[in-house]
Amino acid sequence: MRYYPVNLDIKNRQCLVVGGGDVGTRKVITLLECSAFVTVVSPVVSSKLLNLAETGSLTLKKRYYTESDLCGMFLVICATDNEMLNKQVSEDAGKLNMLCNVADRPEACNFILPAIVKRGDLTIAVSTSGNSPAFAKKIRKDLEKQYGDEYAQFLKLMGAIRKKLLSTKHEPEAHKHIFEELINKNLVKMIRNCDVDKLNLVLFEVLGKGYDFYDLIKQEEL
Repeated sequence: MRYYPVNLDIKNRQCLVVGGGDVGTRKVITLLECSAFVTVVSPVVSSKLLNLAETGSLTLKKRYYTESDLCGMFLVICATDNEMLNKQVSEDAGKLNMLCNVADRPEACNFILPAIVKRGDLTIAVSTSGNSPAFAKKIRKDLEKQYGDEYAQFLKLMGAIRKKLLSTKHEPEAHKHIFEELINKNLVKMIRNCDVDKLNLVLFEVLGKGYDFYDLIKQEEL
């Protein structure tokens, strides 16, 4: 296996995207969703990127890339159809031991981006190690049908319960059997079917008083 699976925390990290077309725009949006500080370098950019720049969501440099653009960056994503530029960015990043991804060119990357399914805090990543992005996309679409928005609500619920249990100063390991029991009660199905009364009954049976679905979800969203 060539690639080491990892989830990066890029919150407040400086990230560079070279290229402002459709692909670059998608990369930027994902970076922003992860709370990165994003700089885009491209002489031509999409209207979406222009709007984001106008609202201060990113830094836009409407010009051609230069090696100095890498200064202070944590990672760079190159999303252009210019092979010479892609190669140059990859080589420049390599000299700085910087994380670099070149869209659709795994041989020029030291990390690749998987196809992802996001449901709130649930992230499912699919990778073919660069062999077939089309197949990864197909699996992603299959997973999107299987995992709906109820999984986002379920994880909010689990997060709120975990915080409440930890506030009682119990050791996290002591909660393991509680969460296993809750998961085995098929709460996801109850959320999907909007069967809140049944769900609250399960919470009471497993956790006791003080655990109401809507109250817990509201606390987690604050």
